Amino acid sequence: MKRYILHTPFNIYHFEATTWMHAVHKHTYFEIIFILKGHGIHNINGNTFIYSEGDVFLLGPEDYHDFAIQEVTEFCFIRFNESIQKHPAEEKDTPWQPIIKTLLTTASQSRGTLVADKQEKQKLHHLLTVLEEEYKREQSPYFAIIRDSLLRSMLMILARNLFSQTPASPQTNDSVEAILMYIRQHIYQPGRLTIDHLADVFHYAPAYISLFFKKQTGESLKQYIIKHRIKLIEARLLYSPLTLAQIADEFGYTDESHLCKQFRKYTGSTPSAFRKRA
Repeated sequence: MKRYILHTPFNIYHFEATTWMHAVHKHTYFEIIFILKGHGIHNINGNTFIYSEGDVFLLGPEDYHDFAIQEVTEFCFIRFNESIQKHPAEEKDTPWQPIIKTLLTTASQSRGTLVADKQEKQKLHHLLTVLEEEYKREQSPYFAIIRDSLLRSMLMILARNLFSQTPASPQTNDSVEAILMYIRQHIYQPGRLTIDHLADVFHYAPAYISLFFKKQTGESLKQYIIKHRIKLIEARLLYSPLTLAQIADEFGYTDESHLCKQFRKYTGSTPSAFRKRA
């Protein structure tokens, strides 16, 4: 699989297309992808998501993707290396740093658009407009400071939407996208992610929803939920001061021992060893 390389810390790629010209690929960088108009299919990590005007995606270096354009689409790709968020002169404990690090760490999880709320989309698009205008003045001595501030604001809005625990009504249709979204929204509430509860929410028989999910994603429903939770826990261990007991409580484990047992099963390491090694 081809891997695209970014030779500068940052660039913006704005274009319109009727046909997607790139094969499935990975990157050496992060991408915020804005859909400014049009609709079609966005294939990310083997999962299929419908995209439409206003959608925003965040992809990390290990994500692989391509588009199937169904209506002429205007894209804007903001591409940046992780180094762009490192500011040695700033205090290490500034509140935004661990949030953005967590966002970028969890970016490789397959998901669709990160923002559903219309006002939140508008805020991001306004920031994009300003960023594109400033990009025309990239030789200015002030550009890097303005760029980093705007990009940081975008990432914080994306993090707020991604990590929000506000319950939302699921899209009760035959799309696996709706199930994936529901899982992400309720990852901290294990009681809402049992097979029986998911089957009830999406109006499937318990046995059928498992078969449907595996057919669409290539992974069992239970495995996907556990792996998604483990990735979020890894980010907590790396970028938060929370104790194991606090993390266990946050993710709805019965106790710290239960968390450690499952974490070791899926990573080959205890949470304490993982944190110490990192």
